[in-house]
This record gives sequence, structure tokens and C-alpha cells, in this order.
Amino acid sequence: MIQQASVTDPAPGRRPELVPDLDVEAARIAAVRRYDILDTPPDGAFDRVAAMAARLFDVPVATVTIVDTDRIWFKAAHGLEGVKEIGRDPGLCGSAILRDDALVIPDTLQDPVAVDNPLVAGEMGVRFYAAAPIITPDGHRLGTVNVLDTKPRSITEDDTATLADLAAIVLDEMELRLSALRALRDEQERREAERAARERAEQDKAAIAAFASTLQRTLLPPALPVVPGLELACHYRTASIHDVGGDFYDVFPVDSGRWAFFLGDVCGKGPEAATVTALARHTLRAAAQIDPEPVTVLRTLNTALLTDVTAGSRFCTALFGLLVRREDGGFTVTLATGGHPQAYHVRPDDSGAVWVKAVRPEGGMLVGAFPQASFARTTFSLAPGESLFLYTDGLTEARTAEGAMLGQDGLTGFLHQRTGPVTATSLVEDTVTLLASLPDGAGDDVALLALSVPGPQTAPDSGVAATAHTAAAPEHFGQE
Repeated sequence: MIQQASVTDPAPGRRPELVPDLDVEAARIAAVRRYDILDTPPDGAFDRVAAMAARLFDVPVATVTIVDTDRIWFKAAHGLEGVKEIGRDPGLCGSAILRDDALVIPDTLQDPVAVDNPLVAGEMGVRFYAAAPIITPDGHRLGTVNVLDTKPRSITEDDTATLADLAAIVLDEMELRLSALRALRDEQERREAERAARERAEQDKAAIAAFASTLQRTLLPPALPVVPGLELACHYRTASIHDVGGDFYDVFPVDSGRWAFFLGDVCGKGPEAATVTALARHTLRAAAQIDPEPVTVLRTLNTALLTDVTAGSRFCTALFGLLVRREDGGFTVTLATGGHPQAYHVRPDDSGAVWVKAVRPEGGMLVGAFPQASFARTTFSLAPGESLFLYTDGLTEARTAEGAMLGQDGLTGFLHQRTGPVTATSLVEDTVTLLASLPDGAGDDVALLALSVPGPQTAPDSGVAATAHTAAAPEHFGQE
């Protein structure tokens, strides 16, 4: 961990004041510049974090700040209208970035360092302040996520942990934004190098495809995680290299004993659908960190889609699941649906065929279509040797040689008739082969996600992740 500051001897009655290390501060400012975030326009993702912090802590003001050389700049400010930046005075954000943990000041008037801060001494009269630093992977404090109140108060250790989680979500969004900026810049450089060698029409076509590919990479996880005791596999196919698909999926840890996964499909294609896809993916991740109960997570996404102006009138379907490891090596799966096609629970039976059971809780409505939408869930066991298979409707809407859609019956029959092993990797690979065998492949985007518990012959704590490339292409599937 980078040493951020040294401690001065305080005067009697004063809180010890941290003094920045000059070399560390120079490196920190360089990290701030690297993220290219200062003075950028408002961004819905950061605004949502500030609004969420205000709701969670029931405070009138919550902010996301970046600490520059001589100012505190507000990337998001909920309840603090008209203020874009303040001086880098001691006592609040300037002190918070020098700490390894959250800074909590129950009563600013009793804190000699904070009492002179403009937000405390000025018209706003802040009496309570808590902040968690936004820390980069290499240990630099870029800024803080803050909650402020006009009356003294105290918070619990769980509250400070929640504040730290919100700061981590802000960093994730900044990393995603930085990745997109780098990808766009790389793509722009490539286009410039080819400009002299191509005709204008070819250049335009390549630019559209490159933009879609770059944007698509920011909407999907670059790799699936390794989950102990579970094998994962995924596949993503866009119908056109010129359009950004609306399908999305992810697998991520909730805490030390639980993992979450989701797969969904946004109505439509192109940049507008991509906006909703990004909103859906990050909302699902953020909501699960607060309360991973699947129906609650889908309700949060429903509210976000209905209230976020960037979503317009678009909606999506989604499956959201929670995995809990069991002592027998299997997992307890809680799966909630929001209008999405049924998943499949599969395992080999004694006859050598494949046992297939459709998993679709009754009553799950579209996400983002109705304010009072209801969502349904079911809980079941995924035992050793069993798999769970999720997909988007581009698979079932693919046309067979007779011109009919594959449909649920065709997919169910395909799974029944398989003769190979019932693992996540084999399910995804065989489904990709099925799509390739159809005369026109799939006419729509297709996302596949499979989870399987290895049988007794496999070490129980091993994990395998088969991952898909995220560039837009007719087909892509990879394995690690």
C-alpha cells in the first residue's frame, strides 16, 4: 500500500492532522490525470451513485469528488445545486484522501480541522461528514464518495463498509470509462493509418464496425471469473458487425460465500440500446452489492429503467441468479425472472440420455415496462454433474432448414438428444455448433451462459471459466 501522508503532532484538543507526502502526491495527481475525468460533463452513472448514497444514509447531500492540486471538483453532487468545485481546504475531502480508511466526523463543529471548511462555516452549515476514498488498484486516492448532513449524527461499521463499496463502484465506472477511452483512441489511430489506403465508402463502413465493436467490448465482461467448485462457459454473437447488440451477461462475487449471475436482452439495437445495456449491467451489479436477493435486484433495475432519462421507453428481459455453495459440493440456486425465456436445468440420466427441466418462475414481467411490475423467483439445487443453461431469444428464433423457428420445443429436443458430457463448456460448444448448422445461422444477437458443477471425479474446489471475446463479430467463443 502506498504511504499517503505523515502525522503531525496535534495541538492540545486537536485531531492529528495528516500531511501529504510530496512524492506520493505528485504520483496521485498523475493518476488523476490518467483517468481524464476532471471537468467532464455530468454522467448518469456517477449521479446514480450519489443519489444511492443519499438514499442509503438518509442524508440531504451526497457527492462524488475528485481531488485536484488546488481544488475539490464534484463529478456528482446530489442535493448540492450550483456547486461544481471548492478550494482544497483541510478538514474534509482533502483529509479523507490521506487516510487508509473512511473518514467519519460526527460533529464538524467539534473537529478543529473541519470547522473552518467552507461547507461547514458557510451558508450550508454541514455538521456531519463521512467519506470513503476512491482508491486505484495501485493505491492512489483519486477522490471520495461523501455523505453530508446539517445535523450531527453517527454511523455504524456496516455503514462505513457500504460507503467503501460505493467508492469501489465509482472506481469500477472510472475504469470502464478509461478502458472505453483507450479503445476508442486505439481505434481512431488505426482508422487514421488506413485512411490513405481506402476509399471513402470503405472508410465509413470500417468506422461504423469499429465503433460498434469497441462499444460492445465495454458492455460485456472481458472474461468470466473462476468460481471454486463451478465450471462456467459463455458465448456472444452479434447479428451484424455494424450494430451494437442488446444482450448482456455477467458473473461476479457478492461476498466470500455467494456469487451472482445474470443474463438479459434489451429491446432493440444500436447506440440507444447500448445505453440501456450499460445501465442494466451496472445497476444489477451495484444493486446486488446492497441486497443480492434476486427479486429485489430486478425491482431496482425496473425502477432505474423507468426513471433514467437516457433509457427512454426501452425495456429488457433478464434472469438474475444467486449461487450459494453447499457442503455436498453443489450449489443452491435462487433464480428470478423478468420476462426472460426459460432456463434449462440438465443432467445425464441412467439411460444415457439427458434429463432436461425448464426453469421459469411463473409471473415474471418485463423489466422497465411497468412501474408496478412483479418478478418471480424459484430456488433449486445444482448438484454435482448437473448444469444450468441460460440464453437469449436469438437462439430460439433461429430458423431451421424448413424455415420454422427452432423454438422452445426444438431447443428442448436438442438438449434431450445430446450424447456428450453435460458440462458448461460442452453445452455452449454444442449449441454454437447447432447454430452453425442452421442455413442462416441466427438472425438476432445470441448470448449463452452455462454453469455446471463438476462430477465426483473432479476436484471440488476447482473452477473452470470458458470465456467469449467481446468484440462484435459474426461468432466468437474462447476458452481459458
